[in-house]
Amino acid sequence: MSDDRTLLAAAGALRSRAYAPYSQFTVGAALLDIDGRVWSGANVENASYGLSMCAERGALFHAVAEGVRAFAAIAVAGPSGVTALPCGACRQVLWEFAPGMRVISAGASGPVSIALADLLPAAFGPEQLRAAAASGEERR
Repeated sequence: MSDDRTLLAAAGALRSRAYAPYSQFTVGAALLDIDGRVWSGANVENASYGLSMCAERGALFHAVAEGVRAFAAIAVAGPSGVTALPCGACRQVLWEFAPGMRVISAGASGPVSIALADLLPAAFGPEQLRAAAASGEERR
């Protein structure tokens, strides 16, 4: 399932599974791994707002729990007329596993594909930790 429209449709279908009683902003995510499998997620809100989980991280955590570590793209679907993109926390978590991935969302005339690197410029990731360790700099 590498077609952007198909992946976005899958994300849109997942919105119906979201639990968003507070914001009413339902989101579905369809995460495509490099083997062509799709992992699903829907946002789950909580009365203690900080404990809510975004659809994108839900899909990623599900895939990682099943042993998957490499991803090609993620489609994110929000309410009609909204170009839903991952929040900052989701961008950072996605970067950990797939800095080269594409993020697909609904645009005015069809799917829009954006490189994760364009959404998270100058990202912090494992490379920075390895560089610090290699330099011998003490951790504080």
